[in-house]
Amino acid sequence: MFYYVLKYVLPGPLLRLLFRPRAEGLEHVPPEGAAIIAGNHLSFADPLLMPAILKRRITFLAKAEHFTAPGLTGRLTALVLRGAGQISVDRSGRAAGQAALREGLAVLAKGKLLAIYPEGTRSPDGRLYKGKVGVAVMALAGQVPVIPCAMVGTFQIWPPGHVLPRHRPVVIRFGEPLDFSRFVGMEDQKTVLRAVTDEITYSILRLSGQEYVDRYAADVKAGQADRRRG
Repeated sequence: MFYYVLKYVLPGPLLRLLFRPRAEGLEHVPPEGAAIIAGNHLSFADPLLMPAILKRRITFLAKAEHFTAPGLTGRLTALVLRGAGQISVDRSGRAAGQAALREGLAVLAKGKLLAIYPEGTRSPDGRLYKGKVGVAVMALAGQVPVIPCAMVGTFQIWPPGHVLPRHRPVVIRFGEPLDFSRFVGMEDQKTVLRAVTDEITYSILRLSGQEYVDRYAADVKAGQADRRRG
């Protein structure tokens, strides 16, 4: 219920008014049944704007740190994230990947939409980074199609380091579903997982028009943090 309050009462209508998100390719999102929407990740606004333009409910896997910030602001943030359909996943430690996999497959088993950011974190500079293979594992294990999605303009409205978003229009572009049924049962083969992930990433790239970087965004961020400390 709270999901639909956020979507149709507040802040959904406010987000649509401020950023005027224009959706393209909505016909590629199935009206029912399980599917993964795999998108680029440029801004905190991404998981808020996508539910605002989709008719179906969509669930995101989000790192646990977003739900545990201290103080009133932290509690309100956690409330909004849960209301917006985000599931807290602890991504630290050896069991983190399996926990995310279990949560994601549980969503798909219920015939729902699951949103995944193959990059694993927000882009530090607006470019598209190498995808992690978790999206491929879920697609093959769940035997579901993958709909590529490009958020265009969200980096400009809420770039890293900015506390408040800017007022600019954005485009949310969906591509044709990708069918990986030919690889079902091969989710333990590294070469297959990399091939599937790269195909998904390339589909996102064609929709977004971003510059591609063949490195993991998390590694780039870690290097930037090391340089700042140095």
